Amino acid sequence: MSNPRNWRTFRADVHQRALVPAGVRLRSWRDWVRDNDPVYAAARRPASAEKWAAGVVLVLVAVVVLFLALFDWNMLRGPIGRWASVKYDRQIALTGDLDVNLFSWTPSAIVRGLKVGGPDWARDRDTADVDEIRASVRLRKLLAGQIEMPLLSFTRPRVVLITAKDGRKSWALNPNKPDTGEGLKLPVIQQLIITDGQLSFDEQRRGLTLQAAVNAREAASGAAGFVLDGRGDVRGSPLTLKIEGGPFMNIRRDRPYRFEANVTGAGSSLNAKGAITRPFDLGRFDATMTIEGGNLSDLYLLTGVTLPNTPAYRLSGALNRNERTWTFKDFDGRVGASDLSGEVRIDSAERLRVDAQLTSRRLDIDDLAAVLGARVRTNAAGTDTEAPVVVGGKLLPDAKLQTERLQTMDGTLTYRAAAVKANEFDVRAVNLGADLKDGILKLDPISFNFNRGEMNGTARIDATKTTPYSTVDLRLAGYPLESIIPARNGSSPLSGRALGRAKLEGPGASIHDFAAASKGSLSLVVPNGRMRAAFAELLGINASAGLLKLLSGDQSESQIRCAVADFTVSGGTATARTFIIDTDVVLAQGKGTIDLGAETLNLKIDGESKKPRLLRLWAPITVSGPLTAPEVGVDVREMVSQGGLAGLLGAVVAPVTALFAFVDPGLAENADCGRLIANAR
Repeated sequence: MSNPRNWRTFRADVHQRALVPAGVRLRSWRDWVRDNDPVYAAARRPASAEKWAAGVVLVLVAVVVLFLALFDWNMLRGPIGRWASVKYDRQIALTGDLDVNLFSWTPSAIVRGLKVGGPDWARDRDTADVDEIRASVRLRKLLAGQIEMPLLSFTRPRVVLITAKDGRKSWALNPNKPDTGEGLKLPVIQQLIITDGQLSFDEQRRGLTLQAAVNAREAASGAAGFVLDGRGDVRGSPLTLKIEGGPFMNIRRDRPYRFEANVTGAGSSLNAKGAITRPFDLGRFDATMTIEGGNLSDLYLLTGVTLPNTPAYRLSGALNRNERTWTFKDFDGRVGASDLSGEVRIDSAERLRVDAQLTSRRLDIDDLAAVLGARVRTNAAGTDTEAPVVVGGKLLPDAKLQTERLQTMDGTLTYRAAAVKANEFDVRAVNLGADLKDGILKLDPISFNFNRGEMNGTARIDATKTTPYSTVDLRLAGYPLESIIPARNGSSPLSGRALGRAKLEGPGASIHDFAAASKGSLSLVVPNGRMRAAFAELLGINASAGLLKLLSGDQSESQIRCAVADFTVSGGTATARTFIIDTDVVLAQGKGTIDLGAETLNLKIDGESKKPRLLRLWAPITVSGPLTAPEVGVDVREMVSQGGLAGLLGAVVAPVTALFAFVDPGLAENADCGRLIANAR
């Protein structure tokens, strides 16, 4: 315990050293002011002039106070309306009484009959028409540079919001100012009341209209709170929107304001539950969102974000808004029969930008076909029942690319499927990348890994015009032929590795239209492989050897020394430039065309045996008909029907035609194959 004598000594020492000198300096300054400052002297002993000046000031203050107390504020309605009309280039008027009360710790104002007209391109509809507005502010906060409103009340507000096809907004009072995409920031409102509000929204670019009732009530009952309930139409589809929030009573900036929003329309449904993290700052909130529908591309009609065609989907994740940046992250769900997860980031500045990173643990390849434009069959309940198909029996999808949507945004996409469900092409993994800027879409990479082999390539789509112009370059490496030709009786009729390339360009709003008008080249090379000897013999229409081996079930094989199919494409028609299949028993040469627009084949193969045979039928093999179901026959005029023989040949030749899309002109000059082809000729 400290000694009291020591404490008193310490305190006396502090007083002597610090407080006494400070007191002496303060008295010295006071004496100087009293003896030398004229203002102080005049205040203590005012002369007649000072007395008159003080009196005049007091009178003026009294006059101003009296004037403000008795002033008819309605006299300012006209000047305020004319000033605002000129400033914002639209008709603005105060048609009712204007009452102002300044003599209070919470100054208030009542505005009746506020009308805000539309811009020059929408003069026929007022942007706002409000019967009455009541507002008050806290004077103490206002003097400190802050706005805090104890009350903000709207009675029967009618608000009309119009977005023109060119992007102009009727509610933008400064249309020349760049749209930053930031959310509305409101002052602190302790009590918000909206009575019988009506909101009309017309988005002409997406064909979306909405009529909504808006109310905000403060009461002890459960009916209190904010409610926006609307009905409308989007491209002929019914639209509903409902947003609910808690009451605006004693809300603080550091306490989140909770809300729930539901939107249904255009075959889609969105539900979000969350909170505005800083009340009155509508540019920041966090929510949990679930979206579902029949096609992700339909969300463009609700959100303005361009998305690809897909089968039915359901995704759930975290939605966050931070000023102009929206993020849908950590989402997971299903698209068709495939899982999908990842993150989508949207920058809603003057030009929309979307960046997405997507992954699938297990992809159904049919769902990817839907993205490329294949159609999905659905049942009466609207759910997918079968794999995507192309309408009319077409092989190439004919869904149109909507160029006007691509022109409104930029962005990037990465997609990776770690595994792929069993499929006829034996695809095992997928890796895709896309970059969209100023209407130019670049796809790089386009990568498919098969059980053996892979296909890689790039594509470029110029969507700046009504009809897109595309360039495609795809390369096939090491693809096994036995993956296309199924094994029979435990033995594959054809084996080997295919190398190829497709290099095409041309106009077209769909993959089908692009192929039908394309130019370039298609080629396929099998440097070496094996073929059932029976089929090798039949390539030369050797009935004596081929039919005997087929009928006896012979499983012996012949070597494919090389096979080359090289086509030049012009106007959507691929014409054979080199078409050779060289085996150790037969040299087969072909000619003809493939019509990519009609998706039909017209090929003829002439075989020449390398060994003497007892019986030889000199007749070429024909491959004709649609790509989806080609017919294989024998061109004979005076011989017996070869129908049975043609059916056997169809088991091999028809599937091989599916490889024509991945062919490579340069590979025809491979050192090995090139020499064999030259010698055979």
